[in-house]
Amino acid sequence: MKRSTRVTALAATTAATVALAGAASTAAHSATQSDRFGHTEVRAGVPRHTPRFTVTSPDWRNGTVPAAGYANAFGCSGANQAPTVHWSGAPAGTRSYAVSLFDPDAPTGSGFWHAMTWDIPATVTTLTGATPAGAVAGPNDTGATGYLGPCPPAGDRAHHYVLRVVALDVPGLGLAATSTPAVASFSMAMSGHILATAELTATARR
Repeated sequence: MKRSTRVTALAATTAATVALAGAASTAAHSATQSDRFGHTEVRAGVPRHTPRFTVTSPDWRNGTVPAAGYANAFGCSGANQAPTVHWSGAPAGTRSYAVSLFDPDAPTGSGFWHAMTWDIPATVTTLTGATPAGAVAGPNDTGATGYLGPCPPAGDRAHHYVLRVVALDVPGLGLAATSTPAVASFSMAMSGHILATAELTATARR
């Protein structure tokens, strides 16, 4: 091999090595940034093999939370607009519903509850942001009542926001309005009154 050919080959190999190292460094930095909090699985809160029905939202059609749905707090400047939610196909015997919004990816060790409303009458199959008559809007995980939109940490990987509708065979849970979402969810899971669930997930990141 001629000397000039060897030099050219060496230069090409060096350039490729540098490029690969740079890409690996960038990927490692990105992974560190996006997963710097680690990840712990959060349990579902409903019994296995619970029957399913259907829930939809015109605001989450593309599988992401729209800008208007983000919080107007914690560094986010959204409109804190709760999604419109429709559900159908709940089983006969349903006497009330509970609707929640939960982020299992929040770096708290136990996720983050963005909303929890229970004792929703069985005649209601749509939520548009207002609490239906007779229902209870409990606190979110900040302690404030009602919906708090997503605001994941900047640079973190996409968070998943699970909107769940639970059909219950009782007209009410008998919980105080100040009950935390964790208490309400645990009460439902342990009560044996869950007939079916419906879930819809959207992602958000910044």
